[in-house]
Amino acid sequence: MPGALSLNSGSRWYFRTWFALYGTFYRLVRHMISKFPYFLRMLVLCALGFSGVAAQAADEREYVLGPGDIIRITVFQNPDLTTEARVSENGTLTFPLLGSISLGGKSTSAAEKEIAARLRDGGFVRQPQVNVLPIQIRGNQVSVLGQVNRPGRFPLETANMRLTDMIATAGGISGGGADVVIFIGSRNGRQVRREIDLPSLFISGDMANDIVMTGGDIIYVHRAPMFYIYGEVNRPGGFRLERNMSVMQGLALGGGTTGRGTTRGLRVHRRQSDGSLKVIEAGLDDLLKADDVIYIRESLF
Repeated sequence: MPGALSLNSGSRWYFRTWFALYGTFYRLVRHMISKFPYFLRMLVLCALGFSGVAAQAADEREYVLGPGDIIRITVFQNPDLTTEARVSENGTLTFPLLGSISLGGKSTSAAEKEIAARLRDGGFVRQPQVNVLPIQIRGNQVSVLGQVNRPGRFPLETANMRLTDMIATAGGISGGGADVVIFIGSRNGRQVRREIDLPSLFISGDMANDIVMTGGDIIYVHRAPMFYIYGEVNRPGGFRLERNMSVMQGLALGGGTTGRGTTRGLRVHRRQSDGSLKVIEAGLDDLLKADDVIYIRESLF
């Protein structure tokens, strides 16, 4: 037909493909627009969920007030309400206009909300902005005793301080301290005592035994286990017993045998569970135990 646009087969295939893709894209856009409120709701719920988790984690890090703590309470633009008070043994303190309020066992933010709510509900302050600041922390303390660099009582500055945090606060374990520490505390009204191997926490990566501390807990670090060596050795004396230490390694710490010493007939004096002393002939590959005494005798030839 004169003047008409003629398309070959290749051009027709190109236009058909283009219109098919355009139609698919158009339907996809319409579907997304129709579902937009759903996606928006999901985004809002995710944001609220993340904020809730963050708020819970922040609350867990806050200090929890305990008996004996001295705190300063201030109310914005109400300087006459500024109060420094001690939390009593039953967890209460006296605040102006409100009288006795119970704050023991609450985090600082929870205490702020409690005071603000009572000031607002009582009609004393319309929009109270309350700040609670611990001045002296005495109610929640942990005792760290034994072979640490700074033994003493230390406050729980946050609510989720763990056993390793308290040992670090005490300056770490001293050179004469054992790897296994003793924990004594009260949980759910019952006395708890546990022996915790500190190196295994970090070597295995299992931190389940890194206990969260509470006020009144006690951590005790005993002296490191020792073994002793005497006789024909170059450095007789007592040495720290390391893990899986063999008789040969113990002999090496003692400087080895003298020119007159021999490892033949090597004897180890070992204390039994009933308190009796047993003398055994040990091989160089045998493992040592705490308080073992190695005797290196003189060679006859």
